[in-house]
Amino acid sequence: MYIRLRHRVQARLDSVIVLEDIAQIIAPEQYLKIINRLPLYTVTRQDKNIIIIDVMKVIEKITEVVKGIDVQTIGPPQTIVEVIYESKKVSLPLFIGVWVLLFVGASLAIMNFHEDVSMREVHQRLYTVVTGNVDEHPLLFQIPYSFGLGLGMILFFNHVFKKRINEEPSPLEVEMFNYQQDLDHYVIMHENKESLKNLDDH
Repeated sequence: MYIRLRHRVQARLDSVIVLEDIAQIIAPEQYLKIINRLPLYTVTRQDKNIIIIDVMKVIEKITEVVKGIDVQTIGPPQTIVEVIYESKKVSLPLFIGVWVLLFVGASLAIMNFHEDVSMREVHQRLYTVVTGNVDEHPLLFQIPYSFGLGLGMILFFNHVFKKRINEEPSPLEVEMFNYQQDLDHYVIMHENKESLKNLDDH
């Protein structure tokens, strides 16, 4: 029998996690129906948000049901089960407040950056070089630059609202993926009781 644990799955409160929920299995047909529905864990409120199911516990459960079967494991040695609770509705005033806060914060960040690099003086000098005239408000450069800034942000993040422009991940998505990998590694090391042992305990 070959078994490959999934890296991360989601489960609801009070649900029973069976083997086919967390693993891909190749086994003889006579064993497959029994093994697929093998209960491994019941999600309770005490589990909070994260449950770690170790491959050794899975093998132990399988060998209890099917005697003498040779279990070969492929892939990750643990599965992270994320407990999903009923989502609360977001209040409209809170949504508007957070949106305004982010909008103002992003605007101030862009304006402060432009002030630091003297963007207005750069536009004025470029306007003078191109046209030969002096203008304190060179809208010929400032207006296209403003539209270009927004377009550049769309291309950088690879999204227009929820619609993706192409299949390539954005730098933000790559950073979020790396953060999630580090977070999963931390959770596996600190939540999995099978990977920790204190030799001083008696």
